Amino acid sequence: MKNNKNACASGEPRYRNNSVARWVTALVSGAMAVAAAPAGAQLARKPSYYQQQNKAAPEGATAQPPARPAAPASLPMLRSRSDFDTLARVYDAGTPMQLAHVLFIVDRQARPARTSYIDTPRYQLHVRFVRDTGLSPRAGKREIDRNYLAPDRRFLFGTLSWQQNIGTFTYEFWEGDQLTPALLRQADAQVKASFFAPVKFKTNSTLHERVANQAGIDFVSQEALIREQPYMPMNLGTATGRVRIVDDASGLNALLPDDIAVLRQVPISLPPVAGVLTERPSTALSHVNLLAKGWGIPNAYVRDAAAVLREHAGQWIALEVAASGYQVRRLAPEEVAALPPRKVRAAAIGAVPGSARAARPDLNETRLLPLASLRARHSAQCGSKAANLGAILAARIPSTTVPDGFCIPFAHYDRFMRANGLAERIARMRQQPGFASDPQIRQQALAQLRGEIVQWPVDAANAAAWRAAWHTQLGGGGVFVRSSSNSEDLPGFSGAGLYTTVPNVKTGDALELAVKKVWASVFNPEAWEARSAAGFGAESVLMGVFVQAAVDSTNAGVMITRDPFDAGHPHVSYISAKRGIGIRVVEGQRVAEQVMYSSWSKAIQVLSRSAEETALQLDKNGGVKEVPIEAGRTVLTDELVLRLANVGAAVKRTFGGVDQDIEWATVGDRIVLLQARPYVERRR
Repeated sequence: MKNNKNACASGEPRYRNNSVARWVTALVSGAMAVAAAPAGAQLARKPSYYQQQNKAAPEGATAQPPARPAAPASLPMLRSRSDFDTLARVYDAGTPMQLAHVLFIVDRQARPARTSYIDTPRYQLHVRFVRDTGLSPRAGKREIDRNYLAPDRRFLFGTLSWQQNIGTFTYEFWEGDQLTPALLRQADAQVKASFFAPVKFKTNSTLHERVANQAGIDFVSQEALIREQPYMPMNLGTATGRVRIVDDASGLNALLPDDIAVLRQVPISLPPVAGVLTERPSTALSHVNLLAKGWGIPNAYVRDAAAVLREHAGQWIALEVAASGYQVRRLAPEEVAALPPRKVRAAAIGAVPGSARAARPDLNETRLLPLASLRARHSAQCGSKAANLGAILAARIPSTTVPDGFCIPFAHYDRFMRANGLAERIARMRQQPGFASDPQIRQQALAQLRGEIVQWPVDAANAAAWRAAWHTQLGGGGVFVRSSSNSEDLPGFSGAGLYTTVPNVKTGDALELAVKKVWASVFNPEAWEARSAAGFGAESVLMGVFVQAAVDSTNAGVMITRDPFDAGHPHVSYISAKRGIGIRVVEGQRVAEQVMYSSWSKAIQVLSRSAEETALQLDKNGGVKEVPIEAGRTVLTDELVLRLANVGAAVKRTFGGVDQDIEWATVGDRIVLLQARPYVERRR
């Protein structure tokens, strides 16, 4: 996109996530009809005109809007819906996504203050109107910017829209607008005195919410509008597959790589599939969505998805998940006949050219390596998860801590598995009838193998070394026993959510068992399926283990150092959080608190507030316990969001400017860093 400096001066900044909650689907000729809208539309806001201008028009489409009756340059009042329609710019006209909105200006210098509703298709941007109509013909960027930032500004630049999901008109301002209570009261009075229908203020940042409360102005938040959305795109893309409606977790076992899964619930794990539609909203960092991004498959929340797609159950379809909606088209018999064989289709899911291989391990290192000694290069001995934590600790990021720990290197896993005949056991497992073709048979065989692994004996010297390090380095306190394999946290394959973490281990015997459980998680069904789809051989995967001091966190979450909905926003940080220990943040069972912070607009925008009624805390007897929490309390304060965004930027710099997926927690006033991995996203 061009003209970044002028975006703020335009009255319609080109921050692409400023999109209105207008995602509605409808049956048209047996398919879901959708209309074009800005990519990454996640916030309940009017689309940016800059985005519309910079989008490539569809083939055969005209760049010019349809002819319409001549309209005045502006009106001082909108006395009817006809007046509104005369001046409105309409996106996706004639579709269920239709959005009409009118720009307006309040000239505070006029006596009395004067409101102008603008012919929006003609002027398109506030700045064009004030220059072209002579209100401020020679206004430069600095003068225009004051109308967003200064309390003594001349103009208020706003937008009035019809919010069809809630059936009301709203007026709003750019998310970076530094509104004051006095300015908002004036805007509210001017709009309500000059508009024919009831209208509500819509907030676009946490600052706007505070100002509205201080001003005593009733408002609707963008978070409230997002809750009303019938559709939420999580990972854009297209896919061809057979529709499988999954009513509960038991149905996941039967999914195949060429299925398009329609899920009534958001599962914790998922085998590789061709596409995903869920009936419950989740977050950008739920395990299911991280898997979808890693595999490069389309994924979306669709209200009543099972009912809408029931007629396609068992049928082959083409699915497209776009920013503003989704399309489903039933394939003709000749199209189905022309599809490649299943093995070819399955191999395409998650395959990243040049990176579908595990990191080459160094099996010569047998010592337990303390966190303080680890650097990124130690991924060859301990895996990227442990090595990256060592690099973060060494970076000494202010106001952060990394809980101490030690790495059990790949060599311990390799020797354990060799001593117990793993290779022969895998070979026999593969030869079982139906293992290659039936996912349920695979699940049963893998479960049996995991059960055997945790019963196999560990070398006594190794087990003694683990216990000694736990006592001497970590004081024998509770620890989290975490996976750190050579097949996760890779640039082309995140492996997020595939392997097991055992929380709050408190005895030597439990530590030994926990290590074996993490080792056995190499054969978790979701890990086996994901690696197979991405081209990893089971024999090439080794599991390092990171034993880390447990922290009883107040809050915990995950952060991405860019906009996960739009790669064009490096200035955005996405943060997801819940109270207590962060195990549930990525499960997707309840919607986490989600915010986005822009270092450009300095705005904090809320996508959702936490829906949790309970939190996980450490249990004094080991493991974790569920405790009730106060409902409705904010997890992410503005102060914490700003601190996390700054920490995320520092972590990103530590890893050479590569965007990161970061696990964090808070203990008191300290930010605790628990993991950093490259953020992986693919689209097909």
